[in-house]
Amino acid sequence: MTMNTLTDVYLDQLQDIWSANKQSLDVVVELGKAASDKELSKALIDGSNGINDGLQKVAEICNKHGIKPSGEHCKGMEGLVKEAHAHVLDAEFSDDDVRDAMIITQYQRMVHYALAGYGCLVAFANRIGEDEDGAILQECLDHTYDGDRRMTEIATSGINKAAAA
Repeated sequence: MTMNTLTDVYLDQLQDIWSANKQSLDVVVELGKAASDKELSKALIDGSNGINDGLQKVAEICNKHGIKPSGEHCKGMEGLVKEAHAHVLDAEFSDDDVRDAMIITQYQRMVHYALAGYGCLVAFANRIGEDEDGAILQECLDHTYDGDRRMTEIATSGINKAAAA
């Protein structure tokens, strides 16, 4: 697809964030199962529910614009998912707290990618007059920020201290 307008960029990036969410969903569930800290595990389960909600909302927006949400493959998230496997799921740890600290690291890297994607989409939607889309995407962005802040709180309130001991 040739990008001629901001609308073209917007539609392309809707498909990209859908792909990013789709790819991250399974690995976030796996990270939740690998976590030893119950609060962390619960936060990751909640995170996977939020990702799934975002998938549905982005798919609805794509359908409204006559495009398939699956029309793009996000290579950025593909790399982040590979990193989560390499640094957590396929790695060996002798300490559960150290594993949990690495889980948070890998999760937040994926979340920060989503924050950038949703932030751009909100700006694009509002600029091209898709205010309803912008409001839905802003909700996704806000929930993603909430998840990121929750992970930071979990890390700084105990896991990082325990992992450093």
